[in-house]
Amino acid sequence: MARVVVDVMLKPEILDPQGQAVQRALPRLGFEGIADVRQGKRFELEVEGPVDDAALARIREIAETFLANTVIEDFTVRIEADQAADAALAAQAES
Repeated sequence: MARVVVDVMLKPEILDPQGQAVQRALPRLGFEGIADVRQGKRFELEVEGPVDDAALARIREIAETFLANTVIEDFTVRIEADQAADAALAAQAES
């Protein structure tokens, strides 16, 4: 099984109160030099079968209709790095 990750973040023009609270707390905790913090969500989907263009299109549709509020959030879809390497090795072995 392959793992596909969907990262959901507020659009840059949308205020992020949770990110701002973390950013303000960091210096009080001794962590300096952080200019900005944005809070988001990460979804990990275990996909049965190959992660081809059709599977990625289906996952983008899931993200757009269910995982993200596209009015105020952006999302990215990517194959987990270790899973991508494993898939490439498996494809080579089948050749």
